[in-house]
Amino acid sequence: MPIIEVEHVEKEFTVRRPLGRLRRERVRVRAVVDLTFAIERASIVGYIGPNGAGKSTTVKMLTGILVPTRGRISVAGLVPTRQRMRLAGKIGVMFGQRVQLWWDLPLVESFDLLRHVYRVPADRHRENLLRFRDLLELDPFLNTPVRQLSLGQRIRGELTAAMLHDPEIVFLDEPTIGLDVIAKQRVREFLLQANRDRGVTVLLTTHDLADIERLCSRVLILDRGRLIYDGDVPSLKSRFGKERVLVVDLEETAPPLRLAGARVVRVEGPRQWIAFDGDRTSAAELTGAVAAQAPLRDLTVEEPEIEDVVRRIYEEQPE
Repeated sequence: MPIIEVEHVEKEFTVRRPLGRLRRERVRVRAVVDLTFAIERASIVGYIGPNGAGKSTTVKMLTGILVPTRGRISVAGLVPTRQRMRLAGKIGVMFGQRVQLWWDLPLVESFDLLRHVYRVPADRHRENLLRFRDLLELDPFLNTPVRQLSLGQRIRGELTAAMLHDPEIVFLDEPTIGLDVIAKQRVREFLLQANRDRGVTVLLTTHDLADIERLCSRVLILDRGRLIYDGDVPSLKSRFGKERVLVVDLEETAPPLRLAGARVVRVEGPRQWIAFDGDRTSAAELTGAVAAQAPLRDLTVEEPEIEDVVRRIYEEQPE
């Protein structure tokens, strides 16, 4: 059985909009529309879309914070809004910049309080904390008050807090936002190891699509409350990201090159960006055609970015 099941779920909100200078009208806004998907146990799934697409609303319904207007949700065999207390012990949640640690306490004391909140046996808590201290390198700031931690340190603390009680599922909303490259890599390695060694299911919402490429076996894309793509990342790139870009540095500045099966999309001095269909033309063939027209100094090939792939999907959607 899937560990998460969502069937024809919708969520509507009532908002008041100005109607003239003094009047307001009540308007129903559909944040999530006929959403259906299932997630298998021990998988890492990316859940992406632009701001306002309905990602956070979905996560809040999956964790029992919001009640769906209609449809059915099952998480770890439980109905989130009816069995929130039982569900809390089976899930871990991290909402981006929102702090779940105690601001004025040393990090280690926050962890100890969470042990009591989740009623985790002392020996199990000690074993888990020891493992996270090693994986996330917590020791240098374990006794530092949370308010004095850097963003990267606090994110590592938040991840530990979300997973100390051995949840079956972890919901992560923007877990690497604002982190430097090294901190992002440390967080990614931690999540991969938790999934591989302990079978933790991860639902990841993020705007950093490098997270999706490096972590996820599957991606769900939401746009205006509707699911527009459900599949693996390679298939997504194959369907919507066939176009590659050859970046060439010529010996001298030249007008845009005219090449069969390719087009120049940008020119800056002697550098030109040439887009081509990777299924029809190889980079080697295109390089030869460029060299036949102008002397080359250097070149690189840029693979399609997930951001561009997602944009193309959005552009194909009907209004």
